[in-house]
Amino acid sequence: MYKDQKGNNRFSCLAIIPARGGSKRIPRKNVLDFCGLPIIVYTIQAALKSGLFRQVIVSTDDPEIAEVSKQFGAEIPFIRTHSLADDYTPVSEVTLDALNQIDPEGTKFNFIAQLMSNCPLRTEEDIINSFTQFRTEDADSQISITHYGWQNPWWAMKRDSRKMMHPIFEDRVKERSQDLPELFCPTGAIWWISADALRREKTFHCENKTGWEIAWDHGVDIDTEDDWNMAEMLMKNRNGLL
Repeated sequence: MYKDQKGNNRFSCLAIIPARGGSKRIPRKNVLDFCGLPIIVYTIQAALKSGLFRQVIVSTDDPEIAEVSKQFGAEIPFIRTHSLADDYTPVSEVTLDALNQIDPEGTKFNFIAQLMSNCPLRTEEDIINSFTQFRTEDADSQISITHYGWQNPWWAMKRDSRKMMHPIFEDRVKERSQDLPELFCPTGAIWWISADALRREKTFHCENKTGWEIAWDHGVDIDTEDDWNMAEMLMKNRNGLL
């Protein structure tokens, strides 16, 4: 806890935005123009506008990403080591590294939000609402999720070398969608965890984990050019440009 400028007690929250320079499928993705701004800026602005965070930091190994992030209000208290910026390091390790660098004594922050920079459509209201739910649940961590639509995983199939189709869930493939249990897909938009749990578990996938449902058109993860094009259309539609 800490006191804000008005003297009110507040939970101490840290926003960590992981953003490495070596993105492969969309090179230089984090600083590419997305509807008029570098894509990472939308995540920085949403975090700042939410008013929840004592600090908003970007963890990056890349000087250009660092400079852009500082221009738009994020802090760059360190440059991420290259060993944590490869294709194999889990994002949770990057977030834990950032927490340990910012708060080595473990006394400064109560809660951590991991906000992925490739989710530009999440808003400050989404961040606020997700935190409100997190604080009302008895959970160590909370991930953002979207509801599966017509592409129902219960009907998933494998195709063999002869192009023959084999259902993954044999006992479910003939059921109507309305009779099947709900399934959800994680999105990297807004993940919360207590600082103690992150240090203890070293992952957001704690046993005591809940999900906060975000609208699918706010939780889009951009990993491919098709994702990018769809997200641009959604943003332009939101801004009345379509």
